[in-house]
Amino acid sequence: MKKIEVIIKPFKLEAVKEALTEIGITGMTVSEVKGYGRQKGHKEMYRGAEYNVDFNPKIKIELVLVAELVEKVVETIRNAANSGKIGDGKIFVIPVERVVRVRTGEEDKAAV
Repeated sequence: MKKIEVIIKPFKLEAVKEALTEIGITGMTVSEVKGYGRQKGHKEMYRGAEYNVDFNPKIKIELVLVAELVEKVVETIRNAANSGKIGDGKIFVIPVERVVRVRTGEEDKAAV
C-alpha cells in the first residue's frame, strides 16, 4: 500500500480529478493549503499599497492505493498537472503499513 500526496496549482484540480477518474481512481481527499517552494511568494497591490504574499494558494490531494497502481497514477497526475511553469507542484509517494475501514473493519487492500 502507498499513499500519494500531491501539491498542485488550484486551477489544475479539475484536470487531475478527471484524469484519475479515467484510469479508474474513484476516491481522493482534497484540501486547500498554502505554501511556497522555489517560486517564493509574490507582490500584490491592495488599495494602492504593495505588499508581499508569502504563501501561495495550493491544492493538496491525498490517495491511498495498492503499490501496483503507483507508477500509472503518478504519471497521470504529472501529465494532468503540468503547465511547464514554476510552482506546478510536487508528488510524494509514502509507504502505508496498514489501512482499516472504520465501518466494517476490513483491512488493507479490501479497505481501500
